[in-house]
Amino acid sequence: MIFCCPVCKGALEKREKSLFCPNGHCYDISKYGYVNLLMSNQSSAKRHGDDRLMVEARRDFLDAGHYSPIRDALLEMALPCLQNGSRVLDAGCGEGWYTAALYSSAKAGGLDIAVACSDISKDALRYAARRLPGAEHAVSSSAHLPVVDGGCDMLLNLFSPLETAEFRRVLNPGGSLIRAVVLPKHLWSLKAAVYDVPYENGEPETELEGFELSERVDIRTRIKVEGMDVKRLFSMTPYYYKTSAADQAKLDALDRIETELEVCLLRYSISQLETGYCQSLNCDVK
Repeated sequence: MIFCCPVCKGALEKREKSLFCPNGHCYDISKYGYVNLLMSNQSSAKRHGDDRLMVEARRDFLDAGHYSPIRDALLEMALPCLQNGSRVLDAGCGEGWYTAALYSSAKAGGLDIAVACSDISKDALRYAARRLPGAEHAVSSSAHLPVVDGGCDMLLNLFSPLETAEFRRVLNPGGSLIRAVVLPKHLWSLKAAVYDVPYENGEPETELEGFELSERVDIRTRIKVEGMDVKRLFSMTPYYYKTSAADQAKLDALDRIETELEVCLLRYSISQLETGYCQSLNCDVK
């Protein structure tokens, strides 16, 4: 099991419908297939992460295949880095669309990998656990992952909060971190149809402390979206909750749009300086 006890970092063992660690800490598995490993002192919010509206909009939109260019580029980047026994953690997995594609592609290629999916949103994990029942699913914060040091060989961070120090901690020194971030013109035409003064996204920050950038792939294309998928696309982004009623009315009037899909995939390894420093201190290198 990739996840560990968030209290003592002990190994977790499944017994019937609960997970137990050697020190007696117990976590019940919900009827939806996930376990809550978020400690009460790690977030003061009453509601965590994406809500049901955003999650369901993204699930239905992704299932329609509009973001298949991103998925396909991710598979091309990630699969060569995997081998039998690889441990993959998706930190901020959402409803698990990308993770499920990676798992099924690895399996089709004869690879036996272990997958763990974490998200702070229970609504997201309900769908992720249904989409990929063979994986581990846990409610947790990416800032406090319930994973031991060096406990995963690949970490996915796809359109979700970046926690550089924590990702470096849980990643095997020989492993890979793969990020997906939006480029400045992503969804520009959609924003221009809704807002009087649309704005570009910022340029992605590609330098990460303790990591070396190994590969970058920019995906730039246009997608045609029709019917309910227009509103689903907007609803699955943070824009929806920051939009006035007047601008939302413009969205409701749209029955089709062609807009930009511009995303950057970044693959990192832990820097050799970081690994060498760790080894000089006789740290555990798993």
